[in-house]
Order: sequence, then structure tokens, then C-alpha cells
Amino acid sequence: MKSLATWFGPALAAGSVFALPLIQVPSGLLAQTTDPLEAPAVDTEGSATPDASPLQPEAPVATDSAILQGLDKITARVSEFEAPIGETVYFGSFEIVAYACKKTPPEEPPESTAFLEITDVRPDEPANVVFKGWMFASSPALSAVEHPVYDVWVTGCRVAPPVVNPTPDENAVEEVTPGEEPAAQ
Repeated sequence: MKSLATWFGPALAAGSVFALPLIQVPSGLLAQTTDPLEAPAVDTEGSATPDASPLQPEAPVATDSAILQGLDKITARVSEFEAPIGETVYFGSFEIVAYACKKTPPEEPPESTAFLEITDVRPDEPANVVFKGWMFASSPALSAVEHPVYDVWVTGCRVAPPVVNPTPDENAVEEVTPGEEPAAQ
């Protein structure tokens, strides 16, 4: 039988094994921290110092359209196109409907995900749904479209800029046609 030193010897020599302290949580049970560098301070009575409440992750940002790229494997041509949420767009023989597109808030690592339904529509054949599900921009191979001619993947999500109604400028010059009186202000 091999000793623990035989199994863990190289890890101990490399300094990659950490001893994590047990801390007392308010319920009285013992818990282990996940990172030895972030272990809470313990006072002389042995109770953990209360930390600030952990920050809750922000919800994904809903967007107005999905940005997609498509590859025609016959011509080796890559096209980028936008699929507004709830509308049908076409790429080759594909009808693509984006039902949702979400991206992470700016303070988190960038990620865009889209829920797509891709249907292969050919003239003499019934429509065939080739993909329905979530696609991730950071991992296109995770949920790839299986098709001999076309590939489609998500590259991002777009939020439409807000529409700003211009306010009338107080210093604007009013145009007056000949024979008309200027409007009183």
C-alpha cells in the first residue's frame, strides 16, 4: 500500500496544496473557506468576524437583436447579419428566428447567448428544424448547427440606441415666407 506522501509528494513539493482553516459560522457548524487568501479573520473567542453581504450577480441584459454570422461551405463566404427578436431572417435556405438574446453586464466577463430556431426550407421538401436552442458566442461548438452546406453562430447581441426627441432650440431662427407675418412668441 502506498503512503499519502507517495500520492501527494509532488504536489506538496510544488507548493500547490493549501491547508484551509475551518471557521465557525453563525449557525455553530464548521465550514471550510474556498480560498485560503480570503479566509475571514477570527477574533480571540473563535467566532468569525461578520463580512459584508456578498454582491448578487447582475441579471443578463436583454437586447433587441442577435448578431449572427453564417458560413456558406460551398463558396466559403462568411456573412454577418442581424436577427431582430421575434422576426424571421433568411440565410441561404435557412429561416432563422431569434426568440431572445442576452449579454452579461459590463462588469462581468463578456458573454452573449441567443435562443434561436433555425429551419431548413427547400422548395420540394417539407421544412426541417435543424436547430432550436441556446447558442453561446464564447463556445460556438457547444451548440452547433448540423448542416452539410451552412453553419450559423452567434457573435453578439445589440441593444437599439434610445430614440431622442429633439427639443425646440430657443435660439433657432424661424423661417418666414414672403408675405407672412412671423409667429408671436
